[in-house]
Amino acid sequence: MHAFTRRRSGAVAVAATLAFAAAVAAVPPAGAAAPPEVGPRAETPAMFDDDEGGNANADDPAIWRNAADPDASLVIATAKEGGLRVYDLDAREVQSIPAPGPDHAPGRFNNVDLVHGMSLGSGAADLAVVSDRGSDRLRVYRVDGDRPGAPLTDVTDASAPWIFSGSQEEVDEESTAYGLATYTDAATGKSYALVSQNATTRVALLELTATRGGTVSYRKVRTLDLPAAFTMPDGSKWSPCGEPGEGPQVEGMVVDPATGTLFAGQEDVGIWRLPADLRGRPVLQDKVREYGVPARYDEPSDECVAGEDPGFGGDRVSADVEGLTLLKQDDGDGYLLASSQGDDTFVAYDRERSDGHEYEGGFRVTAASEALDGSEECDGADVLAEPLGAKYPDGLLVVQDGHMAPEDGEREATGFKFVDLADVLETLDD
Repeated sequence: MHAFTRRRSGAVAVAATLAFAAAVAAVPPAGAAAPPEVGPRAETPAMFDDDEGGNANADDPAIWRNAADPDASLVIATAKEGGLRVYDLDAREVQSIPAPGPDHAPGRFNNVDLVHGMSLGSGAADLAVVSDRGSDRLRVYRVDGDRPGAPLTDVTDASAPWIFSGSQEEVDEESTAYGLATYTDAATGKSYALVSQNATTRVALLELTATRGGTVSYRKVRTLDLPAAFTMPDGSKWSPCGEPGEGPQVEGMVVDPATGTLFAGQEDVGIWRLPADLRGRPVLQDKVREYGVPARYDEPSDECVAGEDPGFGGDRVSADVEGLTLLKQDDGDGYLLASSQGDDTFVAYDRERSDGHEYEGGFRVTAASEALDGSEECDGADVLAEPLGAKYPDGLLVVQDGHMAPEDGEREATGFKFVDLADVLETLDD
């Protein structure tokens, strides 16, 4: 028998990883070589999830390119109750924004994504859109590269509604906004956010709307519920193990604007693809290795006790699936990258639908030196295959590091690693 080890986020258990995933991480599947390694070029200052550290916990990054001055491009990243952090290309912090919230429920910024060129009262603007788990709302910030010391300005409309909740009591139960991806419809020019709900399988499509006062709100267009139970090849039924009443949630999401395809990582299940407008049938593109493993929740230990692996899972990704991001190249080429959190690797799939989004390889982000470690248990990632000045002329990959070293005594540290995209492409092209 095996036991799940459970990672808790606040008062709600949000994910589980099979203990035997550690063995999977150490021993590649039969016939598979260990993935190549790339080292980071820089890392952000460590965050600490305690009172002294402002309960900051690194989660998800987004790369904003300054078209007028690529060397002045920025990385915008969530820190959960620590709010937002903005970094320059040297990974130095240039702005810190708290997560606002009512007295009884602090804000908790989970995921961030960008919208480019949305029309506001003052003209077209680039926006950083954030899912706030603490308030069950989106928060929206205008990005202004001409203000190097404070590039983000809050433009969230005060009337922005709850996304999934019907009352403050429901917000406080924390089944709230979680994962996030944005996109702009090329045909209509309308911009959207896709938001998943914590501890359920639900995804909501929100249309972003500009007010006359230059703020941003949104309206719910529709929702879709991904499956929570699955039929195995032997006819048996299976659901991922979790606390009673919780479903297998989605967090990592990304939209390919060229095809209008949403890729969604259901953490303990696998990677889905479906139309970004949430019309049409979802297709399970790849499964986690732990897919189909029977397990039961043990309340005294807060663990899922698992049985033997029946072998119905995939070969590439170990739960949780996290950090989906799209590496867009010319003529529709590129890769869908996913964080395989259970074995500390990153997996690449062909971006092109005509090639069936086939597996293209993988890699690890490992230590570049004694002082600059790699990435473990990566939550969020973002990639941009555009020139970012002298430091990253081929582009940049930013990944979250769930175990930043060295830690400060018993204080577990998190942060972000900056990886030269040229190094990543070299490993994938080998």
